[in-house]
Parts: sequence; structure tokens; C-alpha cells
Amino acid sequence: MQSFKPPILLRSRHLQSTLGSSGARRLLVRRRAAALLAASRDEIADCGQGVRLLLHHAPPPADGPAAGVAVLIHGWEGSGDATYLLSAGSRLRAAGYRVVRLNLRDHGASHHLNRALFHSCRLDEVVGAVRWVQQRFPDDSLVLGGFSLGGNFALRVAAKAPAAGLRIRQVAAICPVLDPAETMHALDGGWQLYRHYFLAKWRASLLRKAKAFPDDYAFGDLRRFRSLAAMTDFFVREYAGFDDLHTYLRGYALTDDCLADLQVPSRMLLAEDDPVIPIVGLQRLARPAALHVDCAQFGGHCAFLKDYRLRSLADEYLLDSFVITRDSRSAAP
Repeated sequence: MQSFKPPILLRSRHLQSTLGSSGARRLLVRRRAAALLAASRDEIADCGQGVRLLLHHAPPPADGPAAGVAVLIHGWEGSGDATYLLSAGSRLRAAGYRVVRLNLRDHGASHHLNRALFHSCRLDEVVGAVRWVQQRFPDDSLVLGGFSLGGNFALRVAAKAPAAGLRIRQVAAICPVLDPAETMHALDGGWQLYRHYFLAKWRASLLRKAKAFPDDYAFGDLRRFRSLAAMTDFFVREYAGFDDLHTYLRGYALTDDCLADLQVPSRMLLAEDDPVIPIVGLQRLARPAALHVDCAQFGGHCAFLKDYRLRSLADEYLLDSFVITRDSRSAAP
């Protein structure tokens, strides 16, 4: 991946990161993803314990052999309709995959499905959603991909796969959150655009939640929170049952021993210039034999735009990762 060098005008980490989800790229991607969008149908996954998650399911093209089922997970305050998921999903479906784009709790048009608020330690329900997909398509080989927080979830699901009875053939994570505390510091202390962007997205999401459950939530003026750290600290203590912010952030970190017992073949793609995910977290990441880490010099956050047509190397990375082990045996439950 060190050989990846986008055109010189696209090498800025901020330009990569913002262009990756820009309106201009979204128009291009939706045009390329027309077949995926036309084939997709909304479904509700029963994740156990009364939790329901929204997903978008597109069966594989009728012509050609089926390659398996690919479950894709978006990043924080993204959705199953995020530009990067549409781009990756259309590429995978063209290669013969059944594509399932999963919405995390309170993401996309799903705020009404569950009463309690989303937080990033809700791993069991994502495991439950993947199990639901596996049970729905038992004959399909299962692969799992994710971006940013979705990549973090994908790797944590993989770590729990054997105990949870999941037969995941391969996982690929693009710019996964490594150490949430370092990511929060990067967002609050870096370029203000990122902090303002995520604060605005989170406020809008919470207002949709309050509208869906007006008897449960009255958040007051959410503009009183001027940093992600302050806002997260309030919500995890008041609504998620955590004693403090530190305990919550450690609860979904990939660092230290989180991946020590990983058995599912997994690949991770990071960018050295990512303004959101400091790769210093790699120094505290367990390196089991099942995990392969790739680092690129350029790419920004989840972008990896390789040309002026705004095509992403991340799509190829996911496809190549899944093809590598297409004939290998699934992880044992």
C-alpha cells in the first residue's frame, strides 16, 4: 500500500477526507451504484433481546456465479446509504456478491426501531444482526467489511465470531477506530471542520430520536456542548450507564488485548495521514496471526481517492481481501 500515490492535487489529507463524502462524489457514486440501488430492499433484522436493526439487501446479479454475502457497516453518524458503502457495495455486487448494508442503531431511517440510544459498546446487537444474515442465507459464504467505526465493529464482531457461532470467511476494515480516546482528541483538537461536522450530525440524530420517543427524551439545547468529549461524557453517563468517559471509550477500543484471540482472517487498511484515526494506536494493537495490517502514506479518512474521477482504492481493497480467501475454509463456530 505504500506504493499508492494519488494525483498530486489529491494528496492533501483534508481534501481526500472531505472529497470522499462530498456532494460531487456522491452524484458520481450514485450513478455507478444505480444497479445496486435498484436491486436493494429494506429489511429489519431481529438481533435478539428485542433489538431491531435496519438493513438494505441487494441479491447478487442473476448472471454469473454467487460469490457469497458481504455485510457492510458504515461509520459513526453515517448510514447504509453512505457514499463509501454505495461505492464499495456496487463493486462487490458486480463481482457476484449478495450485498447487505447494515444500519447501526439510530443511524439512517431507524431511530424509531429501538427505544434506547445508540452507543459504540453495543456490540451484541451487531453480532446478532450478522447472525441474522447468516441464518437468512445459510448457503452463502459470509464476509464482513466496515469503515471507520464500522470497521471497528467488524473487527470486534470477528473477535467474538467463534463463541457467537458466526462462520465469517474474511473481514476487511477501512480506517477502523483504534483508540477512541485518541480519535476524540484528534476531532476536538484538529481542524474545526471535523468537530463541527460530527457535532451537527449527532445533534440532528438526537433530535430525530427525541421526536420518535418524545416521552423519553428531552435533551434541552444541544448547542451547549462545544466539544465531542463534553457531549459524549454527558450522554454516556446520563443515558448509557457508564461511570465516566474513560470507561466508555476503553469499552470499544481495538488496542491492547481486544484482538489477541482473533481467529477470523482479517485485514485492516490505514492511512498515515488520516486526520481522524491516529495510527499511533497500532503500537498497542495485538498482532495475532489472523490479522494483516496495511498502511498507505496517503488516503485521508476512509477516502483513498486514486484519480480525478474520485474512484476509491478502498473498493478494490475490500474486493481483493475477500477474493484472497474465497476458497479457504470459514472460521469454525
